[in-house]
Amino acid sequence: MPDTLNASNTTPVIDRLRSTGNFNSAWNEMAELDPVWLEKFLDMAMTPVAAGLLDPKTYEFLAIAVDASCTHLYSPGVRRHIRKALELGATKEEILAVLQCVSVLGIHSCALGVPILVEELAALEAQKSSS
Repeated sequence: MPDTLNASNTTPVIDRLRSTGNFNSAWNEMAELDPVWLEKFLDMAMTPVAAGLLDPKTYEFLAIAVDASCTHLYSPGVRRHIRKALELGATKEEILAVLQCVSVLGIHSCALGVPILVEELAALEAQKSSS
């Protein structure tokens, strides 16, 4: 296990997120167990905003999309990022558009599954015909 108690390990990103009220409490245990790993992870995740590559509202839209996606479905994150997007001036129409865009991820289940269903139905019919 990494040496997480070493005094030389600093966590400026975690500290900044905590001081601004943007630290996700779901990360508390990880911050206690391995603050160095969490610091590196959050530093990576915050790079687009910190570098000015994405404006904060766009970042919140992306976070909403990730948290609301059918592969994630993390409602506390959706709530937190919608609230932050609204605070940053997002409209309900913009947030709804993000949710509508991410909802198409689920359609891929049909794009994958329906052709397989058709193939399997044909195979079953062929098997019945040859019996």
